[in-house]
Amino acid sequence: MAAVIETFLAFLRLGLTAFGGPVAHLAYFRDTFVVRRGWLDDARFAEIVALSQFLPGPASSQTGMAIGMLRAGWPGLLAAWLAFTAPSALLLFGFAALVRHDLAALGSGWLAGVKAAVVAVVAHALAGMARQLLRGGGQWAIAAGAASIVLAIGGTASQLAVIALSALAGLLLPTATAGA
Repeated sequence: MAAVIETFLAFLRLGLTAFGGPVAHLAYFRDTFVVRRGWLDDARFAEIVALSQFLPGPASSQTGMAIGMLRAGWPGLLAAWLAFTAPSALLLFGFAALVRHDLAALGSGWLAGVKAAVVAVVAHALAGMARQLLRGGGQWAIAAGAASIVLAIGGTASQLAVIALSALAGLLLPTATAGA
């Protein structure tokens, strides 16, 4: 039961403070559960994120529930989901009430500031994951190529193509992608 409560409180803290959407949430999850708490390592975290990317819905919710389950079984999964999701749902209801009262009067500067902060959080997480997961020059080349294609072309088709091409490169170039 202690692990369930610990899981609930850790995810509640994130549910109250982790703004920015699924990609930013993954950055917060990595920092909290890999770096700070050591509940899992970077390789396991990357596996969970990769699997979550293939499932419909937000990858952060699925990743969080998987971390909760690893930590405290099914009750941990439910605790993680409830603690992380409920605060944002309640804030969304409150925000909807504000929108009815002409939120445009506040201007858009606050939103630009939030977006900039999210970019910084995501960049920090990506840099940390890259240092831990990319071992050889081949892996760095695949990652750089994948990022370049997705950023240049965009869209779902390019993302699927990058996943397939990266898997193929990993199979065909095992010495280039082997860990250092």
